[in-house]
Amino acid sequence: MSMHKSISALGVATALLVGSVHAEAPRYLDPANDAAVLSSLGAESSLLFLEGDAQIAAFRNVDVLAPVRHVASGDNVRPLTEARRDFTGFRYEVDGAHYDLDHFMRHNHVGGLLVLEDGEIVLERYGLGNSRDTRWVSFSVTKSVVSLLVGAAIEEGYIASVDDPVTDYLPQLRGSAYDGVSIRHVLQMASGTDWNEDYADPESDVASSPSDMLELMHFLGAKPRLAEPGAVFNYNTGETNLAGAIVRAAVGNNLGAYLSRTIWQPWGMEDDATWVAHGPQGGEWGGCCISPTLRDWGRLGLFLLADGVLDDGTRVLPEGWLAESLTPSPAADHYGYLWWLPVEGRFRALGIFGQAIHVDPEARLIIAVQSAWPQATSEVFGAHRDAFFAAVEAKLAD
Repeated sequence: MSMHKSISALGVATALLVGSVHAEAPRYLDPANDAAVLSSLGAESSLLFLEGDAQIAAFRNVDVLAPVRHVASGDNVRPLTEARRDFTGFRYEVDGAHYDLDHFMRHNHVGGLLVLEDGEIVLERYGLGNSRDTRWVSFSVTKSVVSLLVGAAIEEGYIASVDDPVTDYLPQLRGSAYDGVSIRHVLQMASGTDWNEDYADPESDVASSPSDMLELMHFLGAKPRLAEPGAVFNYNTGETNLAGAIVRAAVGNNLGAYLSRTIWQPWGMEDDATWVAHGPQGGEWGGCCISPTLRDWGRLGLFLLADGVLDDGTRVLPEGWLAESLTPSPAADHYGYLWWLPVEGRFRALGIFGQAIHVDPEARLIIAVQSAWPQATSEVFGAHRDAFFAAVEAKLAD
């Protein structure tokens, strides 16, 4: 596969890999060396399996490796005031052992860490050679953004309801297993259609599905139905590309432009972002690969705390939309409308290799992390992340 084809395959991947690789010393790559590192990659290189410097360079230069569309920021930037807290002596615990902030940055290969409390920056750290100006690929954090765009399209009247049939917006799927599947079912990963998300298996759906959207719809439409819609949770990144296609069809515009108009500019994001697309003329993937700066992920967290209401009182999201999105589905008590629900009262947008936006509405707390785990998913790195988040919450609650 070419590099573009490799990244296209990643766009519909979750990669169920578990490992315990640790960094004995902080990883670092000078951004000035990114081009040289990327130029050394072979045509068969896959973003999913890059190591060392190549992984870092690729994660912060996806726009060099794949077709992208842009999410434009505006002239008015939402300020983030600073109220730094002292994390000297901070500790978190995993399996009875205690670790500090420096260990978390090193162990979890963190490229950026931002903690906001009541809208103020209490902690901000960078690693891997990153800075506040670095755009970093978010992987499946993108799915949760698409959930927001579905809400925006409902508020603006482009979509009537999440109970609308998928086939009303994607008539190419009529006569397939998607007959009777609603937008709600897709947002809850519970369409009932067959899908194998094991990227480690070259014969799996996620590894063999096409990157072209029309071909992907044909591929998905040919899948059999294994369960009634709404009954069974089955993580399906390919199907979230359908969620993005539904929004594009409904609003008559690309996702990047729609995100820019509804959220990125009016909420005051500071920097442009990029979004990987289905080829040079194609629409963006609904399941992957917005690349923003870290502070703009923090600002997105503030948008969520504001319930999708702009400063002038304009609603971007329908009243009650976020609460509905964060209600556990009948098929999975840990999942809502493309949001993870790990702990009661908190929610997360998560992406492979350690990307996360963690939101605690009651504490007015947002933790955003950009990382380069050596594996796509890992119980070890995940345990450190979860323990770190809980310890930050406890420290700021004192």
